[in-house]
Amino acid sequence: MSMDTTVEQVEGAVPITILALNGELDASNFRELIDTVKRLYDEGARKLIIDLADLRFMASSGLVALHSIVQVMHGQDPLDPEGGWQALHSLGGDAQTEVRLAGPQPAVERVLQRTGLDRMFVVHADRHTAIDAASAAA
Repeated sequence: MSMDTTVEQVEGAVPITILALNGELDASNFRELIDTVKRLYDEGARKLIIDLADLRFMASSGLVALHSIVQVMHGQDPLDPEGGWQALHSLGGDAQTEVRLAGPQPAVERVLQRTGLDRMFVVHADRHTAIDAASAAA
C-alpha cells in the first residue's frame, strides 16, 4: 500500500497550506505523514487543509495521524502513536479550525463518522470550499 502527498500554498487573508493525500493511509506510512506536517509547521504553516479527495482508504493508524496532525498544528508534540488510542477515545468538544478536511471519499468519511473523529474537524465537500471557508475565518 502506498500514499503520495503533494503540498500547495494558497495566499489569502492568511497563507493556507494544502496537503493532498493520494492512495492509502495506513500503518506503513502514517508516521511519514505526521513528519511531513511537522516540517510544514516548522516552515511556518499555521492553516492546513488536508485534501482527501484521492485518498481511497484510511486504516485506524490514519486516525491517529489526523489526531497527531492537529496537535502539531497547535504547536504541541504529538502523543506516542501507541498512546494515541487513548486520546482518540477522549475526543469531544468543538471542531478546531487550524486543520480542515476536504473532499473525503465515502469510505473515508464513514471511518471518520464511526470513530467520532469527524467532530474534531470542519469537513468540507471539496478543496475550493475549504479554502474559501479558511480564508473567511482568518
